[in-house]
Amino acid sequence: MSTSLEPDDEVVVLAHEQFPNRAKTAVGVLRYADYDVTAVLDRACAGDTVDDHVPGVSDAPIVAEMADALDVTDPDALLIGIAPIGGGFDESWRADVRAAIEAGCDVVSGLHYFLEDDDEFAALAADHGVDLIDVRRPPEDLTVSEGRARDVDADVVLTVGTDCSTGKMTTTLELVAAARERGIDAGFVPTGQTGIMIAGWGIPVDRVIADFAAGAVERMILDAAEEHDVLFVEGQGTIVHPAYSGVTCSLLHGAMPDALVLTHSAGRESIHGYEDFAIPPAETYVDLYENLADPVAPAEVVAGALDTRALDDDAAAEAAVDDYADAIGAPATDPVRFGVDQILDAL
Repeated sequence: MSTSLEPDDEVVVLAHEQFPNRAKTAVGVLRYADYDVTAVLDRACAGDTVDDHVPGVSDAPIVAEMADALDVTDPDALLIGIAPIGGGFDESWRADVRAAIEAGCDVVSGLHYFLEDDDEFAALAADHGVDLIDVRRPPEDLTVSEGRARDVDADVVLTVGTDCSTGKMTTTLELVAAARERGIDAGFVPTGQTGIMIAGWGIPVDRVIADFAAGAVERMILDAAEEHDVLFVEGQGTIVHPAYSGVTCSLLHGAMPDALVLTHSAGRESIHGYEDFAIPPAETYVDLYENLADPVAPAEVVAGALDTRALDDDAAAEAAVDDYADAIGAPATDPVRFGVDQILDAL
């Protein structure tokens, strides 16, 4: 899947009433994408700027609706920057999508609800000559895995997590950037909608038929290994998730990684969106992932990444990282707060 967005394209990001903490797609795009975010749509934060909420990324105004964004920018595309549980389309977004299409903007969506299949949007897009890009629509020619990923020449590193939204994509992208700074020929393998929007390619594993999911991952590994010496694969979900564990297992067995990096969010005690399900102690995940990988392609958890955004004080964050490292028996860091040198050294 390709997003068709080009570097330096001007993009408006829709994140209504979710920015920034529940709009990880929007934040990921702001932090890592090459294109220029010129406005964010969020009714709850209208009048603020991105920098008020997410320092360290390119600033942009936050406005209430697409019409307001069009007053201050001439965008090439509207990108839906929310990834709700279930991937549904909120009808309160319809007016903004309609306004974007009528203004000549492509619309990029990572939802399970395909904009191309919406009669109103499809007709409007045809009338105005714009593209509706559903990045979660997988290729039609996928097959089962052939167990070939372990034969590639590249080293493969997969991020795995204790839950959803624990920083797997962030850790992966930070590792790619840091490895390249060290002169390592590193590639990023995107497996979810946000990673695909950032990288411009990839297969959304959570939308693939279950029998073909590991095969989809294998295809990406085989393709990327021809171009790079080291592959950093974006993880998804968690192996204990009551809804998404199948995606996590398909990634583990399809990628056949050489090493695993375990991500966790400091202070989180239950599965996000499934609060009746407690998160097991971090150390139990090491055995869970390694034992599950072992019969197919052995891999060890060689490092950990801890999301400490819930901790305001750097000293408290450092202490939490130290405790996490002790728990999993491997070096750990917060990739955003403290960098990823310790992870790269361990790898």
